[in-house]
Amino acid sequence: MRRISVLLAVLMALGLLTISPLHAQFGKLGKILDKAQKQFSDLEITEKEEIELGKAISEKIRTVYGVQQDAEATRYVTLVGMVAAQKSTRPNLPYQFIILDSNSVNAFAAPGGYIHITRGALATMKDEAELAGVLGHEIAHVTEKHTLKGLQKMKGLELAEGQTSLSGNSEVFKKVVDKASDAILQGFGRAEELDSDKVGVRFSAACGWAPVGLVGFLNTLKGHNESSSAKAGLFASHPETQERIDKLQAQIKAENLAAQSTAVLAERLHQWIKYELTAPAAGEAAVDGARGVAGNQSGQKTAQTGQTDQQKKKKGWMSKLSNPLGKGEKKESAEVTGAGASRGVGKEGPEEQSGKPKNPALVAVSITPADLTKFRDEGKLR
Repeated sequence: MRRISVLLAVLMALGLLTISPLHAQFGKLGKILDKAQKQFSDLEITEKEEIELGKAISEKIRTVYGVQQDAEATRYVTLVGMVAAQKSTRPNLPYQFIILDSNSVNAFAAPGGYIHITRGALATMKDEAELAGVLGHEIAHVTEKHTLKGLQKMKGLELAEGQTSLSGNSEVFKKVVDKASDAILQGFGRAEELDSDKVGVRFSAACGWAPVGLVGFLNTLKGHNESSSAKAGLFASHPETQERIDKLQAQIKAENLAAQSTAVLAERLHQWIKYELTAPAAGEAAVDGARGVAGNQSGQKTAQTGQTDQQKKKKGWMSKLSNPLGKGEKKESAEVTGAGASRGVGKEGPEEQSGKPKNPALVAVSITPADLTKFRDEGKLR
């Protein structure tokens, strides 16, 4: 098996493989290669394995960012997220909503329902409809299984012969967790992000939140970048943010999503979310943190290797294996990522630049069905 995997890698490096079946290119040998190449794409990932994978990925993300130890804010974000999740196509997943201890503007979704949002992202929000829009977008990454589909397209991962389960081999599971963690931090591809916009806005609108919440959040981030004195971000040359806003507005009109979904609830958001965003210093790039909500910074270290994007580029064809979730596709931009269209408007404060380890522990909150009913009723949600 190792020899076959190495041979596949060499053929890919030499550019000898095309999208046509390998047996059409290499005869009998190609049939053997076809079988090996398809092993991971044909691997069935159960919901239990998906949740285990998401848990392990979340642990890595929390190690990178730390967790904001704020029980009240976490409970509020969880209430908003759970209401949205119950209107999703996968309401029975054990969703976990986590506030990351970072002033950068980002959000990350891991398989199985692990949703992460930075306090920097929360600090930019004007109302609850924006929070619902962002969380709906991240939930859509989970319901549409973007990470799992990306992993199943991944080449270059060697499986044990006859392996039929993702969790059947601890070494392979660890490799998948490492690869997926880095890929999620780098960001999904353009198609996945636009798909999550489309699906996620339906989730939040179905609950009664104004569907323009996500549009408002995108406009806020767009404004931050356009007004920044730093022009190193992609807003200097790419129009994808406005295109994304235009697509959402067209969808809201075409699907009549705003007809009975009008809840904004600004006061309730500010009752529980009291974070403030530190603006980038003059001349500082409006880029901070990994992809996800905020895009990717050249030089951002990955969770697995600690290598920068520039260092990865030096590896040539191997860099193509670095992100199975779509980063680097032809028309993809770092702006079309996560729930936001910005490459980041916040920056790490002195305490975050000190190098001191952050607390990755989850904040335990208890939400009952009665709590959700009360929360919906108070906000006149569905």
